[in-house]
Amino acid sequence: MNRFGKLYFRYGTMGSAKTALLLTTAYNFEERGMQYMCMKPSIDNREKENVIQSRIGIKRKCTWIYPDTNLYEFFKQVFNEKLVVINWILIDEAQFLTREQVDQLARVVDDFGSNVICYGLRTDFQSKMFEGSQRLFEIADTIDEIKSTCTCGRKTIINARIDSNGMVVTEGSQVEIGGDDKYIALCRRCWRNRRIESSEQNALKFE
Repeated sequence: MNRFGKLYFRYGTMGSAKTALLLTTAYNFEERGMQYMCMKPSIDNREKENVIQSRIGIKRKCTWIYPDTNLYEFFKQVFNEKLVVINWILIDEAQFLTREQVDQLARVVDDFGSNVICYGLRTDFQSKMFEGSQRLFEIADTIDEIKSTCTCGRKTIINARIDSNGMVVTEGSQVEIGGDDKYIALCRRCWRNRRIESSEQNALKFE
């Protein structure tokens, strides 16, 4: 019997409950006795162990995805060992996947009929798209936005990086792992205004 899977990308800003949604989905699959696996890139090591944990405190063990992991070969081996295809693969922090790994997941969907749901950010603190997210936008079968609201009432679209004083940071490396202490989700207008404020504060320091 032919199986037809789909590659999903569910994206939102930080604090939009992406991880909580993943964990709830995993719980529902478990209750129904469905085959599933939770994974996330090893670069997100905030918990210091292989777990996916939401801001509300719930967590679940997961499998690491390393930068050099070939996900197609990984699942091919898993399926051969288990003699069964995993129906649902849930991936947190999918923005940290490489383009090649996203392509490998697409092959898992197409060749084995598994469903792969990737949860992650669309863009970084400079509003530039992550490599994994860009590839998911290019080839995912289904793309869903998980919306959240800025303090002003508009929809958040920017994951702004902040310093210890709460001022918006505009320069730095694309990846800097952190939570509420380092990031705040903002709408575009509030992000612009916060950047202007930060620039003015920095100018005053050098006067």
